[in-house]
Amino acid sequence: MRKMVITCAVTGAETTRRQNPNLPVTPAEIASAAAEAREAGAAILHLHARDPQGNPTCDTGTFRATIEKIRAATDIVIEVTTGGAVGMSIDERLAVLELEPEMASLDCGTVNFGEEYIVNALPDVRRGAAIMREKGVRPTLECFDLSHVDTAALLVEEGLLTPPLHYGLVLNVPGGVRYDDATLDFFARRLPPGAHWTAIGIGGHGELAANNRAIETGGYCRVGFEDNVWFERGAPAESNAQLVERVARMSVVAGRNLATPDEVRELFGLR
Repeated sequence: MRKMVITCAVTGAETTRRQNPNLPVTPAEIASAAAEAREAGAAILHLHARDPQGNPTCDTGTFRATIEKIRAATDIVIEVTTGGAVGMSIDERLAVLELEPEMASLDCGTVNFGEEYIVNALPDVRRGAAIMREKGVRPTLECFDLSHVDTAALLVEEGLLTPPLHYGLVLNVPGGVRYDDATLDFFARRLPPGAHWTAIGIGGHGELAANNRAIETGGYCRVGFEDNVWFERGAPAESNAQLVERVARMSVVAGRNLATPDEVRELFGLR
């Protein structure tokens, strides 16, 4: 079994402090949460940024300041979002690639997102992939639907993506594909041989169930307040690190030691 690679999505775009008062928002808070997640066993940070009012932003200055504070606090691999938030234009969402991060998410298709939707037309997906290839940024191919897996395959055929490939399989988004083990297994079987994949389950049940199945079947795990704010029913998580600690413990008990950030850099061929 591969070593376990844990990603922590500490903030997200939609989560609020009304949902969990422990949500990190400022650059300093996000950097502290990243360091705590790294200490707990995470190797990758999935990064969103917030403006001074706590709203999601793709402002490159805010991202730069946040990344600088993270870099001063920890050696975790930083994966920036290009999914942004509902209502953001593709230009806004891709602007953060100017900072040339080690990794970035790449949504591989349009997705229902609760009562809203996030548009990722094929030309825009190609554009994002091309910029990442040009700047040496390793994409995480976020797939919310089976057609997104096929879109990623098309980008490989077109030479816009090259191995090693890393997929984020996102299930249980309201309005999207629900989570169950059979569905995650089906998605994973449709990936190219040798591909890396991370299970991303939304909500308390979705996150824990997806983590369990990924541990059993050779996938990787993502946790964090972007996806889930609960530790158990009726009990909000105290921190992102608390969620990381649980999946780290589950992984080690199952015989899967944890990958370090430097091991991930080698595994994914990062700069």
